[in-house]
Amino acid sequence: MTIVVAYKYAANPQDASVGSDGRIDWSRAKETVSEYDPVAIQVGRQLADAAGSELVGITVGTTAANSSLARKGALSRGLDRAVIVADDAVRDWAPTRVGSVLAALVERIGDAAIVLTGDASVDEGAQVMPTVIAGYLGWPCFLEVISVAQTADGWELVQAHEGGTRTIALAGAAVVSVTTDATEARTPGMKDILAAGKKPAEEVALADLDAAEVDLTVTAHSRPATKAREHQVFSGDDAPAQLVAALRSVGVL
Repeated sequence: MTIVVAYKYAANPQDASVGSDGRIDWSRAKETVSEYDPVAIQVGRQLADAAGSELVGITVGTTAANSSLARKGALSRGLDRAVIVADDAVRDWAPTRVGSVLAALVERIGDAAIVLTGDASVDEGAQVMPTVIAGYLGWPCFLEVISVAQTADGWELVQAHEGGTRTIALAGAAVVSVTTDATEARTPGMKDILAAGKKPAEEVALADLDAAEVDLTVTAHSRPATKAREHQVFSGDDAPAQLVAALRSVGVL
């Protein structure tokens, strides 16, 4: 049994800028492991340690995803090994196409029991990758998961939803997206980074995998519309109640 984590080596949005036309300029953004993924890796590490299993990271990206810096950045966080597709051809791929290749990597591993992902990627944040991977694998998918534990038949998931949580008993494999508070991500030290350089990382050629023929064309960009302020002022002893009522009327509460 293998625990798999899908991670992304992506541009850091803190280094990006937005132009007057709404276009995001990523040219000065440094790439790193997406900030949501270390939590998924740590959850995977805990599951793998409890089960005595291997933890494998998979990623699809440009050639930068297979650089020494990228490999160490992922492997130092607790992965046992990585399986990487690194090709500049994927730079403008639609998420559906990327997801099809990630699913192919899962199938290549062969004995994956669960695929973990972070909440979203820092550069796009579309939150669709878990469902796309699951769709190509034919597995169930669960989002907003705050806890994962292995059982005799499969997995016990605690999933957040409006108003509370629900606990799911699952038999068999699944794709699970964990929230940022599912666990505390471990910050790798120098020893971890040095050890990561000795861990195996397999590069798989894009030509060896069956990528879905899906294209995406962005036809326009625009800034979000500026909303007019209400300028409501509440006074009197019941001002707090008035504020709450106003917030509820617009769906904030």
